[in-house]
Amino acid sequence: MKFKTPVLILTAALFALTPAVNADAKQKKVRWKLATTWSSTLAPLAHAAVELSTLVSNMTDGNFVIRVEGAEKHKAPLGILDMVKGGQYQIGHTASYYWKGKDPSATLFTTTPFGMIAEEQFAWMWFNGGIDLQQKLYSKFGVYSWPGGNTSIQMGGWFKKEIKTVDDLKGLKMRIPGLAGEVFAKLGVNVTNIPAGELYTSLDRGTIDALEWVGPAMDLKMGFHKVAPWYYTGWHEPASDLQFLVNKQAFDRLPENYKAILKSAIQQVNFEDYVENFDANVKGWQQMKKEHPEIKIMTFPTPVLKAMKQATDEVMNGYAAKDPLFKEIMDSQNAYMKQAREWTNNSTLYYLETSKAVQE
Repeated sequence: MKFKTPVLILTAALFALTPAVNADAKQKKVRWKLATTWSSTLAPLAHAAVELSTLVSNMTDGNFVIRVEGAEKHKAPLGILDMVKGGQYQIGHTASYYWKGKDPSATLFTTTPFGMIAEEQFAWMWFNGGIDLQQKLYSKFGVYSWPGGNTSIQMGGWFKKEIKTVDDLKGLKMRIPGLAGEVFAKLGVNVTNIPAGELYTSLDRGTIDALEWVGPAMDLKMGFHKVAPWYYTGWHEPASDLQFLVNKQAFDRLPENYKAILKSAIQQVNFEDYVENFDANVKGWQQMKKEHPEIKIMTFPTPVLKAMKQATDEVMNGYAAKDPLFKEIMDSQNAYMKQAREWTNNSTLYYLETSKAVQE
């Protein structure tokens, strides 16, 4: 199932479709359920599913209704893929790297340590084969997967102590998912993955010594700074794509106009979520500076980062050596990143360095 249209779909253009589809839409009423990995109050992550439901309903005069259920309702935040695959929910909003245990290749469609930034990853997904590779992976689960937002570069996590050397990581108990978890495990960290609702309690009670979540907008709300004041900049999730998983049979049964509406709405939400996350972190960072000067903003020392990069290469190459699909996806990403990074360095990075220089 190809789904390759421009990323930026204007809301006005979406709603312009409405008159053309209303006549057919009234002939069919569809009721779907959507499960999210996050609780319904965890903004802005929870907004994407609600916005999708609103768009689809508005564009079908209320005939295609998607009821959203947060993790507090279905109680299975890390079970979205199984529930959508089994038809308990027709659609889910989650992140691909949570399915690493089912197929390591899934992690590549969220982000990779030291990988592409959001703009590069968007371009790879939509115009350089990423979407096709994503469907190739998820077809074996009986679902479609489409990008459902992006939190962009995530912070490197909250720690109860300063990390000065690689040895400071050894024996540390940390919540960190995806490939980054394996990277840290290679460096001696005891890695675990814990649902959002249990993170603060686990950190406070000492079940874990450190964790990464997203960025200042959501992290401050969780209160991690009260327990672990060392806040490190990111390396592991430079372009964190979220996803909408859709049950294949349910989607294929939809009328053609409903399929078009759902896909267009997903595209719109994908863009809006990315921008909302950026804006939320802008404001969250200012709040953090003003209200919590006790938070220590840190960057991992260069020798630690080099050790992380070496471990990342070992993990990635290890999977690629035994999994042809993982290698195909990894090679596609690396080939595009090699080209895209030249432009990123000579456009975005150069501009930021130049702007900083003239303002100092």
